[in-house]
Amino acid sequence: MKKEYLLLDKVEGSLIELSNLHRVSNEEIVKITSLEDEKTRLGQVVKINGDKATVQVFGDNLGVSTRNLKLSFEARPFEIPLSEEILGRVFNGLAEPIDKGPLIYADKFYNINGRPINPASRKYPRNFIQTGISSIDVLTTLIRGQKLPIFSGSGLPHNELAAQIAKQAKIKDDQGSDFVIVFAAIGAKHDEVDYFRQTFKNAGVLEKLVMYINYADDPIMERLISPKCALTAAEYLAFEKNKQVLVIMTDITSYGEALREVSSSREEVPSRKGYPGHLYSDLAMLYERAGMIRGIDGSITLIPILTMPNDDITHPIADLTGFITEGQIVLGRDLNQEAIYPPVDILPSLSRLMKDGIGEDYTRDDHADVSSQLFAAYSRVQEVRALAQIVGEEDLSDKDKMFLKFGKEFEKRFLSQNFDENRDIEESLDLSWELLKILPKDSLDRISPKLKKKYLGE
Repeated sequence: MKKEYLLLDKVEGSLIELSNLHRVSNEEIVKITSLEDEKTRLGQVVKINGDKATVQVFGDNLGVSTRNLKLSFEARPFEIPLSEEILGRVFNGLAEPIDKGPLIYADKFYNINGRPINPASRKYPRNFIQTGISSIDVLTTLIRGQKLPIFSGSGLPHNELAAQIAKQAKIKDDQGSDFVIVFAAIGAKHDEVDYFRQTFKNAGVLEKLVMYINYADDPIMERLISPKCALTAAEYLAFEKNKQVLVIMTDITSYGEALREVSSSREEVPSRKGYPGHLYSDLAMLYERAGMIRGIDGSITLIPILTMPNDDITHPIADLTGFITEGQIVLGRDLNQEAIYPPVDILPSLSRLMKDGIGEDYTRDDHADVSSQLFAAYSRVQEVRALAQIVGEEDLSDKDKMFLKFGKEFEKRFLSQNFDENRDIEESLDLSWELLKILPKDSLDRISPKLKKKYLGE
């Protein structure tokens, strides 16, 4: 039953406080109507204390007071209509169409708050997703159903990398035709969104893509709603329509900043760097909605992108994201300054599920050994470069000079590739073997003799 209230206790910013309430639920949707111009806004119950509640308004709250508002409690959470017609469409942060297309009509509405997948019903991720990017496919392999964030910094090409993954990603099995993409922009600039839309249009992937866009000048509460709308759409496509869904969300740091701002307006006790103490659980509620469920063919693979303030990987958002997710892809500023794209810094990057989704049954029999050897060799390259800065390159041993040559070729030919270059996993692994031939044979201690004989002819 809907309940309407005219007497308010307090209006401050986008928060409305009122008392003497009866049977109001947390996260319940509220219609806020101005008695002067009949303009209606939406809000959500964010706090309940006895018979008192705090309502957060979605949007601008200028010009309202305790005497010119009528609040109607809808007795339902925030819900959105979903059908397969959402593919190819663009929505705002509240799941309203902004592409001049028709409204989405559906028989069923879905609660955007959702729930993390029950661990007991989770299916372990296995299948390999090919992104066409060698540094990711070979060294930090993306697995279907995985949560693999991209850690970036201001000015680094994370938007370009996200767009390239979205247009090139595919599952190398018979389910590839059901592969779709859900893209969520959180606090994005208008030119960034225009870039994504144009890139996806040029790549011809709009028909298998749905976008949820929250602009930087949109209301702050929409920034907290838009990723939930995107994940709700992903759950519908994956678990009801049995599609393989790749969710790309950028930028999670904007979500965290919005959470901090809203928490401050609610006068909550701040935690590290001013973020609320529930930042971890809020991020976990987003990330843990990705995965696979036993008995269902569909899956949700999540790539959240976050920009680290001052490139600080210990920043609370990056730190907590690393705890929740299954690895990370780190973009390096030094590589970017050397005009290497994508500037994936492979040493701090990792994919915790990689070992179970590569090999003879998924990619190729040499993948695991080659990946381990490349990591070890590039780590040695960094040590030799540091030594060369002290003693000079001319005084290095012949073996160390071979590692320096390997490092240059590895960055130039393997890490670096064009935006439109889509490399097959076979091509990336073959290129790895070409580069490993540069090294002394006794340095290839991570590769089995059987594989050396097969691929090097030894």
